[in-house]
Amino acid sequence: MKQEQFESFQKLLRRLNANSKFYKGKFEKAGIEIEDIKTPEDISKLPLTTKEELRDIYPLGLQAVPDEEIVRIHSSSGTTGKPIIIPYTAKDVEDWSIMMARCFQTVGVTNLDRVQITPGYGLWTAGIGFQFGVERLGAMAVPMGPGNTDKQIQMMIDLKSTVLIGTSSYGLVITEEVAKRGIREDIKLKKGIFGSERWGEKMRKRIKDELNIEIYDIYGLTEIYGPGISIDCDCHSGLHYWDDYVYFEIIDPVTCQPVKEGEYGELVITTLKKEGAPLLRYRTRDLTRLIPGECSCGLKYPRHDTIIGRTDDMVKVKGVNIYPGQIDSLLRNIEGASSEYQIIIDHINGKDTMTLRVEKENGVDPNELKAEIIDHFKKRIGILINSEVVSIGELPRSEKKSKRIIDYRYQ
Repeated sequence: MKQEQFESFQKLLRRLNANSKFYKGKFEKAGIEIEDIKTPEDISKLPLTTKEELRDIYPLGLQAVPDEEIVRIHSSSGTTGKPIIIPYTAKDVEDWSIMMARCFQTVGVTNLDRVQITPGYGLWTAGIGFQFGVERLGAMAVPMGPGNTDKQIQMMIDLKSTVLIGTSSYGLVITEEVAKRGIREDIKLKKGIFGSERWGEKMRKRIKDELNIEIYDIYGLTEIYGPGISIDCDCHSGLHYWDDYVYFEIIDPVTCQPVKEGEYGELVITTLKKEGAPLLRYRTRDLTRLIPGECSCGLKYPRHDTIIGRTDDMVKVKGVNIYPGQIDSLLRNIEGASSEYQIIIDHINGKDTMTLRVEKENGVDPNELKAEIIDHFKKRIGILINSEVVSIGELPRSEKKSKRIIDYRYQ
């Protein structure tokens, strides 16, 4: 941890202790005196913050400045409980736009680019976050929002959009629609920036090759600022994160203790400069690792690896823990399997069953691919499953995030 970063951390602690009823209560409950945090090693003594705690203080229990300083709120979807509402000051909004503009600069976007923004606007952070970064950079924002693929493609052609922003799932929808219409020569895309969900190498390769663009992974979450706290670079060897604004830790999700350098674990984030709703050691539930050393691109900001999954998207089947990232890794090594898959889990006659539905590439024998998938799954993950092989395009597509796992055991 850099000295200036630790000084920002100590300033944050003083602000939280003085202005945040939520964190002042956490410090008192944990018996923490902020003056005792004298070295970076002492940070692990501080309490972690969880999503459940933020739901418990709905709607504005995280707010740490007076009402007159709040200029905007954003919110999580609340699909699994109460939404988490995050208030922003004008400084928070400006800081976020600075980070987002850095992201664009990192991947080579300039003020000559035309950036088509397909994520949603409104309470969700994505659409407006990208737009602020585009405008700060001086590029042209094309604020389409989600869906209406016909209109998206029309505007892409008519306005000669050079950069596409969206979820990877919607990137695949656009990719397949462009191929179906045979209009690749009519679009001027050069780059794609995709985030909001974990995506595997096969999907990356399909989008990159079929659209003939360079693609980049971007990361963020509503609770921190939104998208834009880290991004892939041209070296594609990890995502650079802006350590003057956020402090990253990796912990063991079970013991909550720091892992060794370079090991995978759960990402924990502290916002060093946020005013409206600062967060201390927030458990993101995202699984990744910090990458040691400097990137060959020359950028001095540190890196984390791509998100391989979440601690809460794990399912247990026949006593075995399974993460979607494992499925991506398995399919990457099976020739003829495409990027798209769906997992169906049920409990029949007293036993768990799992069916892995996979799309096949053209010309591949479905029976041979099915047998290979079942064999690989048994050898690598350890349980016997069923498999169903279908043609490309038969599995559901999404304009937002793809739902990979359908578990009927709890419905």
